Amino acid sequence: MKFLLDMPVSPLLIEVLNSYGHEGVHAFHIGLDSASDDELIELARTENRIIVTADLDFPRILALGSYKNPGVILFRGGNYSNLEMQQLMETVLNEISPDDLVSSICVVDKKRIRITRLPLRIKF
Repeated sequence: MKFLLDMPVSPLLIEVLNSYGHEGVHAFHIGLDSASDDELIELARTENRIIVTADLDFPRILALGSYKNPGVILFRGGNYSNLEMQQLMETVLNEISPDDLVSSICVVDKKRIRITRLPLRIKF
């Protein structure tokens, strides 16, 4: 699998992804440190990447656009040390199937992981 790491997450997650046989790029390293969320979503869709972020706007954008992809791994619940984030990413990779990751929003906090399949259904 391929991943796109957003600015709020540690570039050290690339090491975890690589150790599991995945590819990761950080927005900063590819010159997208000031890219909009919409630009990152489009890149992730074009390159079949899963977005890893702590930005709550991504689920909202995906819901409003009725997107089926990209998948998002969303770190919530406060600040994480690099080590905590790496350990949580390992938990995600060990517990969540690749099929779920590419087509879901995976919300990760220090106590649990929740999966919501895309597209999101919004009731008004």
